[in-house]
Order: sequence, then structure tokens, then C-alpha cells
Amino acid sequence: MKSKKEELKIEQLKSQIEDLTNKWRRALADYQNLEKNVCEQKKHWIAWANSDLILKLLPAVDNLEKTAKHLQDQGLNLTIGQLKKVLTDEGLELIKIEPQKTKFDVNLMECVDIQKGEEERVLKVLEKGYKLKGRLLKPARVVVGKKI
Repeated sequence: MKSKKEELKIEQLKSQIEDLTNKWRRALADYQNLEKNVCEQKKHWIAWANSDLILKLLPAVDNLEKTAKHLQDQGLNLTIGQLKKVLTDEGLELIKIEPQKTKFDVNLMECVDIQKGEEERVLKVLEKGYKLKGRLLKPARVVVGKKI
């Protein structure tokens, strides 16, 4: 037969085991959450690792497209198409803007000039804008209309 002192000690030990088990479970859950967060951050870092290179390539792509308009060279058009496909496969997307129809969006565009026209409408696209993996990489440079 156990004495009251022993029973009390057993209860204290059971309580301590339960407390330590709960702490261990919380620590494990915290660690698993940290692991998930690090994994997500890694995905974002990898997705954006090439952003500097892509940003440097965009003016060359734009210039090649301008050149292709004047030359009408099938080989050049094919090469541009291949380059654009590679960039698209990497997550690059063009910000679609229709002059006279698209409303100016400060989150995607940079206004470089204001001219007479329909209020807050994009009148002209001076430089294309791009997103990379859903995030703004380069804002479109546009002329915006204003009632004067």
C-alpha cells in the first residue's frame, strides 16, 4: 500500500510528464511551422533569383521587337518568339494595356506625361511593363489623359 506521500509524488510526476509532453508537442508544432515558412521563403527566393537577369534582358527584347517590325525577318521573329517563350516559362508576363481603354493603375504603371484626353485613361504606352511570378517587376511607363 502506498503512502499519501508516495501518491502525491506520483501525481506530481504525472503532472510534470503531462506538462513536458505538452511543451514538447508545442515545440514540435513550432518547428514544423518554421520548416514550412522556410520552405515558402525558399520558393520565393528561387522564383526571384533570376529577376535581375530578366530585368537586364527586357530592353534587349524590346529593341529586338522594334527591329523585327522594320526588317520583317522570319528568322529574327522566330528567335524573338523563342526568347519570349523562355521568359514566359520563367514566370514573366506582360502587363496588358490598351491605349484609350485601360484606366491608369498606379500599382502597375508609371505616369511619365499627362496630355489632354479622357481623365485617368492611358493614352500611350512608352515602355512595356512586366510582372514576374505575379509580382511587379517593371512598371509600364505611360502617358495619362487629363481634362485640361
